[in-house]
Amino acid sequence: MPSINAAELFQPETLQLIDSLSGVDDSRDLVALVSALRKDGHPTSRIHQALEQVRLRRKAQDKFGDYAKRMLFTEEGLEQATRLSVAAHHAGRMKTAGIERLIDGSCGIGGDTMAFAGLDINVTAIDKDTATAAIASYNLAPFPSVTVTQGSIEETDLSGADALWLDPARRDSSSKRLSPEKWSPPLNWALEVAQSMPTGIKLAPGLDHQHIPPDGEAQWVSYRGSVAELVYWSGRLARPGISRSALLVGDDKSVEMTAAGPAPDQPVGQLGSYLHEPDGAVIRAQLIGDLARELEGRMVSKDIAYITGDAKVTSAFAHTFAIDTVLPLKEKDIQKWIRQESIGALEIKKRGVDIDPAVFRNKLRLEGEKQATLILTRVDGARSAILAHRIS
Repeated sequence: MPSINAAELFQPETLQLIDSLSGVDDSRDLVALVSALRKDGHPTSRIHQALEQVRLRRKAQDKFGDYAKRMLFTEEGLEQATRLSVAAHHAGRMKTAGIERLIDGSCGIGGDTMAFAGLDINVTAIDKDTATAAIASYNLAPFPSVTVTQGSIEETDLSGADALWLDPARRDSSSKRLSPEKWSPPLNWALEVAQSMPTGIKLAPGLDHQHIPPDGEAQWVSYRGSVAELVYWSGRLARPGISRSALLVGDDKSVEMTAAGPAPDQPVGQLGSYLHEPDGAVIRAQLIGDLARELEGRMVSKDIAYITGDAKVTSAFAHTFAIDTVLPLKEKDIQKWIRQESIGALEIKKRGVDIDPAVFRNKLRLEGEKQATLILTRVDGARSAILAHRIS
């Protein structure tokens, strides 16, 4: 698809065309549609810009819901944008901390800014890229408490703000990942500012812990079981006594596990009747030990994030499986069990073993009517296949 042409995109005729095409059926013949639009007098460049926005709006509904129907996007901006349900938690923290004047120093298409403004926080939204700032201005037009400017946060006067929100760009123009010192703004600059004023910095969830300051609060956020982000909070945005947290955001409710610091692991012990798979946010936040104690469990193997226990205890922070049998990690033995148990649908999970689940699945014959879960891992160091069924 074509790149964004801001001059074409913001013409009234293009915006009207985008809105008129929003209800077009996905299955409609694209060639015929373009031909019809040309006959109506629309130039090719306008048609391409409009169709791209229609495609992005549909894609964006997963993150923005009905708001997407009136927004404009770039592919990269949509990919990097915070999901609105997660952004609401960012905004809630700002509101709870009494923030009234906020600078969003890398606003992108305006996802987080929308949530801040929705709680009546006055926001100055800044983006370095001219086209992106223009799109943010369009998206944020319904919010009178927002001012959008194009510029560099590193050159912005921060003295009039109560707090700062940053979402550094972590890739270059070719989508190649950059080292933290080459982010925009650089991580060192962001962390230095965070020492002088309340700041929230959205980071990649896999960021090495060595880059996270010991003071402040590091919060890993998971959405529907997938870790979406890490946010470092400083000043009064960080909660007293909490340096690590794992927030699980769902469609109906959210749950959180917090701690003063990384939790010591439980010892490795004998495999019990149940196996628990912690949510990725709990693992990233190094709170597996606390979860294991909550579940009355112990570790399956050293340095592997599986918990086992004897009691049927469940938690919102883990998926739980009842163990049916344990076999050596050998294809022949696993296939025999699958045939005996008439397994036709098999969920495969793995940790601590160098196996591609998709490749391994293709080696198995699934011909029955039952469902099961195959967990490939090490049990107290030994490569093992745990056959189980999900209970939560």
